Amino acid sequence: MKTSFFKLIAKANKAILPSYSKKQLDLSKATRLQLAIIGWRVYVTKNALG
Repeated sequence: MKTSFFKLIAKANKAILPSYSKKQLDLSKATRLQLAIIGWRVYVTKNALG
């Protein structure tokens, strides 16, 4: 159940949140908001996979 919930959130993230890897964002120059979005996406992806 937990995995399916995070898979649903991951699909919503993909549709709503920007992809910084496609924009080739330099992490050393990222703002706090951008780092928070990256962290959130990593957390959701990790939980959706396992």
